[in-house]
Amino acid sequence: MHVFDIIGPIMIGPSSSHTAGAARIGRVARRLLDEAPVRARIALYGSFAATARGHGTDRALVAGLLDMGVDDARIRDSFAHAEAAGLSFEFCEATGLRDAHPNTAVIEVEGRSRKLTLRAASVGGGAIRVDELDALPVSFTGSAHTLIIVHCDQPGMIAQVSGLLAYQAVNIGQMQVFRQQLGGTAVMVIEVDAVPSARSLSALNALPGIERAVLLKKL
Repeated sequence: MHVFDIIGPIMIGPSSSHTAGAARIGRVARRLLDEAPVRARIALYGSFAATARGHGTDRALVAGLLDMGVDDARIRDSFAHAEAAGLSFEFCEATGLRDAHPNTAVIEVEGRSRKLTLRAASVGGGAIRVDELDALPVSFTGSAHTLIIVHCDQPGMIAQVSGLLAYQAVNIGQMQVFRQQLGGTAVMVIEVDAVPSARSLSALNALPGIERAVLLKKL
């Protein structure tokens, strides 16, 4: 464990787990949506639900959806900024979660052309873990540049993607593949050492069988 995992990030407080972590969860949802959100429904679980107002969890999550960093002074006024940006939102208590981390949020967010659902937990010190994306189990933190690739579960997909990244001189640090059933929708989560170029992303999105490839830059 690094010393900064203990003392937490430079942030708008009061809590690294309930405020900074919440802001990062919202920001991951915003960046994976890859467009300005217009509507969000945020379900809070456990201690997130119990202390949302007191610790600013609600404001931090909305700030993240507006792509604000954990040290952005506008977090305190994120509700007003959301109204100005045309983002409507609502909060509720999460139900039906089993064995979830106590600092968990489920965000259903919509933009003009797409929508997604993300479940993530703030695990301490401002760090987060994404556990589910559009009903698919995943596991990533956003602590490295990460490619999220939604694709058809069919032979050759991993070889196509890794071969294209190698051709573009993008080095893979870690790769995981998640699916719900054989032949259905799957997700590759690929941590890379450097930010892939726009050309690389376009080439990935053009591959047969790829539904969508999005880059989550290191938070």
